[in-house]
Amino acid sequence: MKYDPQSIETKWQRTWEESGAFHCDHHSGKPKYYVLEMFPYPSGNIHMGHVRNYSIGDVVARFKRMQGFNVLHPMGWDAFGLPAENAAIKHGTHPAKWTFSNIDNMRSQLRRLGYSYDWRRELATCTPEYYRWEQQFFLRFFEKGLVYRKQAPQNWCPKCHTVLANEQVIEGLCWRCDSAVEQKNLTQWFLRITDYAEELLADLDKLEAGWPERVVSMQRNWIGKSIGAEIAFPLEGADGSGNGASITVFTTRQDTVFGATFMSLAPEHPLVEQLIDGKPEAPAVRAFVERIHNMDRIVRQSDDLEKEGVFTGAYCVNPFTGRRMPIWVANFVLAEYGTGAVMAVPAHDQRDFEFARKYGLPMQVVIQPEGDALDTAAMQAAWTEAGVLVNSGEFDGLPNEAAKQKIADSLESSGKGRRTVNYRLRDWNISRQRYWGAPIPVVYCDDCGVVAEKDENLPVLLPLEVRTHEDGRSPLPDTPEFADCACPKCGGKARRETDTMDTFVESSWYFARYTSARKDDGAFDPAALKYWMPVDQYIGGVEHAILHLLYSRFFVKALRDCGYIELDEPFANLLTQGMVLKEGAKMSKSKGNVVDPTEMIARYGADTVRLFCLFAAPPERDFDWSDTGIEGAYRFIGRIWRLAEELSGVLLPVKACSATAADAATPQGKDLRNKEHATVRKAGADISDRFQFNTAIAAVMELVNALYLAKDELSGDEGGRRVLSSAVATVLTLLSPITPHLSEELWEAVGNAGRVTDEPWPQWSEEALARDEETIVVQINGKLRGRVSVPAGADAKAIEAAALSEPNVARHLESVTVRKVVVIPGKLVNVVVG
Repeated sequence: MKYDPQSIETKWQRTWEESGAFHCDHHSGKPKYYVLEMFPYPSGNIHMGHVRNYSIGDVVARFKRMQGFNVLHPMGWDAFGLPAENAAIKHGTHPAKWTFSNIDNMRSQLRRLGYSYDWRRELATCTPEYYRWEQQFFLRFFEKGLVYRKQAPQNWCPKCHTVLANEQVIEGLCWRCDSAVEQKNLTQWFLRITDYAEELLADLDKLEAGWPERVVSMQRNWIGKSIGAEIAFPLEGADGSGNGASITVFTTRQDTVFGATFMSLAPEHPLVEQLIDGKPEAPAVRAFVERIHNMDRIVRQSDDLEKEGVFTGAYCVNPFTGRRMPIWVANFVLAEYGTGAVMAVPAHDQRDFEFARKYGLPMQVVIQPEGDALDTAAMQAAWTEAGVLVNSGEFDGLPNEAAKQKIADSLESSGKGRRTVNYRLRDWNISRQRYWGAPIPVVYCDDCGVVAEKDENLPVLLPLEVRTHEDGRSPLPDTPEFADCACPKCGGKARRETDTMDTFVESSWYFARYTSARKDDGAFDPAALKYWMPVDQYIGGVEHAILHLLYSRFFVKALRDCGYIELDEPFANLLTQGMVLKEGAKMSKSKGNVVDPTEMIARYGADTVRLFCLFAAPPERDFDWSDTGIEGAYRFIGRIWRLAEELSGVLLPVKACSATAADAATPQGKDLRNKEHATVRKAGADISDRFQFNTAIAAVMELVNALYLAKDELSGDEGGRRVLSSAVATVLTLLSPITPHLSEELWEAVGNAGRVTDEPWPQWSEEALARDEETIVVQINGKLRGRVSVPAGADAKAIEAAALSEPNVARHLESVTVRKVVVIPGKLVNVVVG
């Protein structure tokens, strides 16, 4: 019978669905295992990146189920956001209609691949049943002071008509549309992720064992902890003395404070306008500030940026030296880092050095290499290495690291400053000026001010009877039915917040909702949440290392502190899979190198597509799509199918690894049984310990080859048939997580009871792996010259004697001098001749 993947696969998918094969709940005596792939945005079609990601997760889910775990493996949709809104505008439809149509299509595509999801837990973040709880979280965060509203310069995407969080600006461009990001002053809602900066950083230590080192390092760098000091520089008054006001700077180099010769402010610093008020420099400063305001922040931080600035006409005073320091506005200083002010030490900071050289500002050496005296006139670059302090008063002669502590002590005892810790991390801007998102549950009342909605008024529904503006602007401010409302506090007229939440809010807690996705009287079932969380294995792309993964970690900690959850971290283990490439480049329609999974499934079947994606490379590495590669995967499945056909009438309905030593009485039987158990040992270790599916599959391929070589000799007697049947059952069981439809069909064809999906993972035995004889490779000067069979466990002398007497080896040793014989028991003999 010809292998027909379409009928076979739809048959078994229907069987699994009707029987609830992958349903699970938290009332189980089994150990739990929660495996989750990052859920997709419903674009309308799955791509090969999806297939690879979800195939990896499905193997893990099926494997763990076979190991006896109660497995939670859910699927849902990250359904709010700009892409759906923009696509709906482009196609003249509503985002909701577009989104749910795409969900229907993608769900059918995922079902066609045979993934072992518990579809009863499916969720879509754009439904009120989901986002009502997100709105409730907002209210609890608001009560706890974790949500606040402020006006500040924001990253603005002119094409998407919305602000972006710092993490969503990639090299100055919008992460969604690649448009150049501008700066715009707006009042926005923020989550205080910075309140958790230290815990987010410290808890990375807990994740090191289960997370990729690269991701942990990226998060550490993004949080960016710096230990240093804050120092107050008094502003100079009209009489030349401090006037009570000051500029506070944060520095990790308080050891250089005696070398501070001028002050650099960010163009956005709130003191700029006050400093220039009434001064002749004001017009030039304002023009400079306006020009730099929209400059890309990443560019402003780059080492090769041309340093520019303008003098404000104002001065401050160095609190240690009394030096009169001119205050400049500089393009490389950013308001959100530190305090937005930098004490410039040009002799010991390269940016300050370049700036001072350009504008003729003074330098003062305060750290010198031992045994050498630096001359500012001769310096070609700032001295940034270690050294001893000079020109630093009572601290002269101290090594600079020791001086950091001494100067910090002096700052605190004198009231001029204090030790402090600074973080690169900034609070999370969650306001978005677009329609397709979760409404923020806040109203603005003329009498009461900013008022949070009441819990009983949730969900605040996103109106669906609206038309989106063609230019992308949100229609919510122009929709009175939504925007006009009653104040929850006084009952008077109020206006609803028309910004919606950043879609990363939805993806920051969906994994917890899966544990009780149908609960309608609370966000979570506490018992289910406690049983299933944390996620044991999370799988997704490394591009989410900062955005999604950092936000999710914060959200879980905030939910914990609001009493929702008893958990510190959401994901115990993380696998970041590589991309699927075509001709060395990421697949994209614009490049014309997209491989359509639906087309591949129609041509080869889901099992072949799954097998190739898992065999082509280790999961963490990129792999290049190959037409010959998927053809090879199809041929391998064909070999298994033909093997089962050729052995029809020979195979017995037995379990994997069931043949006994008595069954394997012949040398061929012993060899095949040995290979079977060795394959189980290798495949199990490769999947369980390292997720090396490619090498596990390669091991099964070798077992299939061994079956082809042994089938004719072992088919004639009962013991041989049992050995063959056991090995075939092992092939089908080991491949069940990878090619589940093929395995089910052939398992049934052999006459086995039940489903192979429900079989336990096979157990290998030491007895079956023991061998009477072993084959030793014999080399002469590293070149293969023969093989010999020796008793298992033979000593080195016996192995050497057998190797030297092998006919081909003996012939090559004629007329040469044997210098040395190297014996590696169980593996090889190398004869060194000269």
